[in-house]
Amino acid sequence: MEDINVSIKKLADYAIDKHLISETEKSYSINLLLDVLNLNEYEEPSTTYSDVDLESTLANILDYAYSQKLFAENTTVYRDLFDTKVMNCFVPRPDTISAKFWNLYKDFSPKAATDWYYQFSKDSDYIRDYRVKKDLKWKTPTDYGDLDITINLSKPEKDPKAIMAARTMKQSSYPKCQLCKENMGYRGTLNHPARETIRIIPLRLYGDNFFLQYSPYSYYNEHCIVFNTEHIPMVINEKAFRHLIAFVEMFPSYMLGSNADLPIVGGSILTHDHYQGGCYDFPMFRASVVCDLHFTGYDNVEASLLKWPLTVIRLKCSDKEELIKLSTKILTVWRTYTDKSSQIEAMTNGEMHNTVTPICRKENGLFIMDLALRNNIATVEYPLGLFHPHPEYWNIKKENIGLIEVMGLAILPSRLKKELGAVKDCLLNNKNLNADPLAKKHATWVEGFIHNYDYNANNIDEILHKEVGLTFMKVLECSGVYKQTPSGYEGVARFIQAVNQA
Repeated sequence: MEDINVSIKKLADYAIDKHLISETEKSYSINLLLDVLNLNEYEEPSTTYSDVDLESTLANILDYAYSQKLFAENTTVYRDLFDTKVMNCFVPRPDTISAKFWNLYKDFSPKAATDWYYQFSKDSDYIRDYRVKKDLKWKTPTDYGDLDITINLSKPEKDPKAIMAARTMKQSSYPKCQLCKENMGYRGTLNHPARETIRIIPLRLYGDNFFLQYSPYSYYNEHCIVFNTEHIPMVINEKAFRHLIAFVEMFPSYMLGSNADLPIVGGSILTHDHYQGGCYDFPMFRASVVCDLHFTGYDNVEASLLKWPLTVIRLKCSDKEELIKLSTKILTVWRTYTDKSSQIEAMTNGEMHNTVTPICRKENGLFIMDLALRNNIATVEYPLGLFHPHPEYWNIKKENIGLIEVMGLAILPSRLKKELGAVKDCLLNNKNLNADPLAKKHATWVEGFIHNYDYNANNIDEILHKEVGLTFMKVLECSGVYKQTPSGYEGVARFIQAVNQA
């Protein structure tokens, strides 16, 4: 184990180098850390450290803390709670960060502000960038264009001991959820991540108070979350469209979208009003057009149906008011629209089923609003949802299809890394897939495609990646209320007619 004095000095030098603290604040920040580490003395090394590796330096400090019994178990959950406490000794106060952000916005540009804020979020270890870089990523060509596939390894899974310990903890309603403003500075628990290093930026959207933050797991470049200051439920309505438009006006290099406001058809925290955005070219943005659409009374809006696994209507207009009005009209009609020939029902037993996943961005002076039509009806055959990943694809993806995946970026569970490794081992060594506990859930899936390939050690990874991507494409197709078929196009035409007659 590296001498703790060296590790402390390295971390202080890192913080100065990254402009988290100034040279004059070094002793103050070190003393805060000594308190966290229950140390009464510190001997400062004479060496000044540059290019400090944050991951290994924090690991050394955590190893020391565990050796001194400062946390209970040497597992990721406990270590993450403690290292956040360590890093908070070197992170400026919230108002300092907010002031810096808005000064950059005013004096330079919105992009200068977001570029700095994103880098700060990584430098402060709120975004553990060294974990994000370990995520597996590739592209899969499909009939809809290239889809982006990721196996997420940066979000730690809870270990069994932590799960058991969390069950015995007294349940707390503070913070109410992981999106509440009260998370800022929160020390965390075994079932609620520590957020001592998060710094959130206040902003107003169409007269309403929101905060901007980045996702600690950074599923894509500058993955941000815009959340209401109040803990109120998500809802998609005219005001939501106005929030989206206001945000992309404020940050034109970013897109902003919302998960659907109904269960099953979104992967979201429905109890807290929020949006997700960022600076990323999603596959859906590059989708081709099936046909142009016309909406009566909205001649200035360029409308089209996308060639995409889900049913997506794209609206483009330089007039934001006209765009908002048409988006609201489409949503209003869709809320009560039933098309039994396509198994679409607006309501059963008093439960609403129709909503949209909206995505907004600005390009070449035009506002663009993509509306993915969603329906969460469950049937006897598909009790988890008709327009939800079907059981034959659950070995790859069982979870809800939310905003990010609607746009063509797969966030697949970390279990797949080990499971695909087991499949690979079975195939290359002629082992029975069903006899391997990690590979057996994939046996039927593999048998469906492997005979099409002359596989070997050099190409097996590429083959498995391709088939995972094609399966994700099929999962997205399951989620489309109207399929990319002649009968599906006829269904879309009936809905457009209903909008025009409303």
